[in-house]
Amino acid sequence: MLQRARELGCVWLAALWLAACAKPVPEPPLTAADRGREIFFTETFGGNGRTCGTCHRAEDNFGLTPSFIATLPADDPLFVAETNPDLARSFEAPRQMRANGLILENLDGFEDLDNRFTLRGVPHTLAQRTSVASRDGPRTGWGGDGAPGDRSLRAFAVGAVVQHFPKTLNRVAGVDFRLPTEEELNDLEAFNLSLGRQEEITLPLTLADAAAMRGQTLFLDNNVARCNVCHFNAGANSNPAIFGEGAGNRNFNTGVEDLTDTPGHVVADPIPPRDDGFGIPGDGTFNTPPLIEAADTGPFFHNNARVTLEDAVAFYNSDAFNNSPSGQAGRIALTEEQVRDIAAFLRVLNALENIRESEAQLRAAMSLRGERAARNVRQMREETQDAIDVLAGANLHANAIADLRAARAAVENDEYYRRADLDRAVTALQRARGRILAQPAGGSTSTGG
Repeated sequence: MLQRARELGCVWLAALWLAACAKPVPEPPLTAADRGREIFFTETFGGNGRTCGTCHRAEDNFGLTPSFIATLPADDPLFVAETNPDLARSFEAPRQMRANGLILENLDGFEDLDNRFTLRGVPHTLAQRTSVASRDGPRTGWGGDGAPGDRSLRAFAVGAVVQHFPKTLNRVAGVDFRLPTEEELNDLEAFNLSLGRQEEITLPLTLADAAAMRGQTLFLDNNVARCNVCHFNAGANSNPAIFGEGAGNRNFNTGVEDLTDTPGHVVADPIPPRDDGFGIPGDGTFNTPPLIEAADTGPFFHNNARVTLEDAVAFYNSDAFNNSPSGQAGRIALTEEQVRDIAAFLRVLNALENIRESEAQLRAAMSLRGERAARNVRQMREETQDAIDVLAGANLHANAIADLRAARAAVENDEYYRRADLDRAVTALQRARGRILAQPAGGSTSTGG
């Protein structure tokens, strides 16, 4: 057939015949993380229709913001307290959830649902491999108390099902929901640990933007801004030079609960009760989130107290912080320019992480086909758009933004993209990274490729 096609001059027919006979490259087998992803986004555990992905949205950086909530239809499982009469009382605070992204939590037990609750924002689940370990056990959730028992990611999944998935407020296992199996917990843990950065970066970086460089200097100064004391290398772990090797993630009382001008207090009801933080009874402390992912995962703090990144940095000038237990090491008094510089530094770090993740998603897509490949490409487009938004929000790196738009455009079509499209997008991402970093970052970091 091939010879006959050539004789007839049908080059295109010969090519089709060769393609049909070519042995397809097998896709990688499903991993525990792949199975965990399916559970995360589709498994309701026999409950009210919610999944883990109901609150930790892939399209919203595995968190949940008020602006994203506003795009959801009325029948979304997030709003089950508004549609299921058995959950109408004390399961959620719908107005707070819709206006401010605050979710009702019964961290001190379910004995008094009307009075024993807190209202907290939804933390993203990125970079947990580097962020939840501490000297005295895992820190999951905003207070480090988001899980029962040993506070591990496995326990966190169990606690989430009991808290957020039941059909009624009785919360009877086997009736109102089913508990995850051991295998499901293993797979969920693997998926959660696969999200985002798998290692820490090492500061300082050599950055092209002058404001970001000034912000990095301030960030690393333990006597001025002191950011690096609790957010070592802009992660979630404490500075080993101050707290000792292996201290890891720690809890601090930074006075956020003393603010009375938070969106939760002024926009909707009920007025959030005072959140006592870690423990039963609580000690007023909350655990430290990573900052590399901060710029595109606001609002900020456990109660969504500050909306913009710049306002979150400026909080550390406030009386609430400087009068708090964590503020006793010395008053912080940053100028407006210094606040903007630190925020610019964090925006640049976030964009570099978006670029790293975008490239990783594209390279994964190169070995996949069909929906698995399309999913990676969709995630790349979202990460790349986040980088664009983060930089544009402070008028940073217009040239890198142009490259990021080119990378996104190269794979804009969900239905059809070629390997050449993926390669072109990778090249544009690498070009954008090169514009942000004044020189190539040495070694393997979350900002490099």
